[in-house]
Amino acid sequence: MTPLAALPSPTTAVWQLGPVPLRAYALCIVAGIVVACLVTEYRLRRRGVAPGAVLDIAVWAVPTGIIGARIYHVITSPEKYFGTGGDPWKAFAIWEGGLGIWGAVAGGAVGAWIAARQLGIPLTVVADALAPGLPLAQAVGRLGNWFNNELYGGRTSLPWGLEIHRMDPDNPGHALRDDANQPILEPGLYHPTFAYEALWNLGVAGLVFAVDRRFKLGRGRAFALYVMGYTAGRFWIELMRSDEANRILGVRLNVWTAGLVFVGALIYFLRVRGPRQFLIPIEAPAPAVAATGADVSQVDLSRTGKGSPAAVAPVGYQVVDEEQFTTYRETGVRPDEPGADDVPATGDGVAEPAPDDAARTSVTTDRPADAADPSAATTDPSVATGDVPTAGGDGPAATGDRPTVGGDGSAATGDRPTVGGDGSAATGDRSGAGSGPAGAGGRGDRPTDRDS
Repeated sequence: MTPLAALPSPTTAVWQLGPVPLRAYALCIVAGIVVACLVTEYRLRRRGVAPGAVLDIAVWAVPTGIIGARIYHVITSPEKYFGTGGDPWKAFAIWEGGLGIWGAVAGGAVGAWIAARQLGIPLTVVADALAPGLPLAQAVGRLGNWFNNELYGGRTSLPWGLEIHRMDPDNPGHALRDDANQPILEPGLYHPTFAYEALWNLGVAGLVFAVDRRFKLGRGRAFALYVMGYTAGRFWIELMRSDEANRILGVRLNVWTAGLVFVGALIYFLRVRGPRQFLIPIEAPAPAVAATGADVSQVDLSRTGKGSPAAVAPVGYQVVDEEQFTTYRETGVRPDEPGADDVPATGDGVAEPAPDDAARTSVTTDRPADAADPSAATTDPSVATGDVPTAGGDGPAATGDRPTVGGDGSAATGDRPTVGGDGSAATGDRSGAGSGPAGAGGRGDRPTDRDS
């Protein structure tokens, strides 16, 4: 086998930027996270989530995901850290490699759940938005294994066989060199199983994109499809790997895990039903947009136009279906609110109040009460209550703080002096004018107008 028929491997996985080491594995992980965030942000916004929400989710999901991934790796490979000759402190050396995807998904799910609750977003909406971005992130992250010369398979004579360097245990991230300062290679060529997994993950991402677009998966089913696709590939790729691993009944632990997780995801995918979920912000302005005529799930309707007010983060979200979401984006009316066509209007275009409201209104709040209607006058002695002065004698009842007609036709406004039936004025907030010989005192803090 000539060198031209083999895939080379890097001899260096870490570079120095002054005192700061730049590790290829960490850079690949960060790049994968960025890819996942970009895809998730795009898909969340098309479902109605406010711009930038993915950053709030990532603040929780990324750290908990990395912690979970490392914990899973250490638990399933304890000999390297706690066995004979192991170094327990190496368990914290994430930059040297060793992250388990199952722990990453579990830990990341916990962080995403915390963030989703704070934002008022259902976790299934977040999971479905993340579904195609996660395998893309995994594909990018697998390049870190290439730099570390790790996670390869058995020997092969195929043209894409991989050269593997012996890494220097005293100088992590660098290949061991001979006396001529040449990197030392392991004998033979090996299956680049990390590359197989990266390519498989790209296919899974494409599958999720296509199926989700065609069938509009919702309620976590897009994420379940990703899990099924990934575990199906991990099952056979894991069988090709030659690195040390814990085994159950002679089979690698991750093979068992992949099979069990696949079955669980399949059951969820088949049992859960329901349309794709969309979100409408609560207590946040959303300008109406023109109908696009396209699939709303493929159109970013969350952008604000030029000259529009700055986006306001909503306090929560209301879950709606696609039809309700489209109507809201086109009209700005939420499903539980009446539209413009639901309110009757007069000939001049002004909406009329409902019949019940009109019946409760005796006069408008912009004009004094009309005393020409004798049907509204009170003939029995009465006392005004509340903040509304009342008319006595032949005066009609007034509403609000508007002028009130007394027994002799004079007007009183608000808390100003009120005229009684004998034409005298009462002053102060606690005095009232008598009407006729008897007169009547005011009660409370409000002026009172009464005829005896």
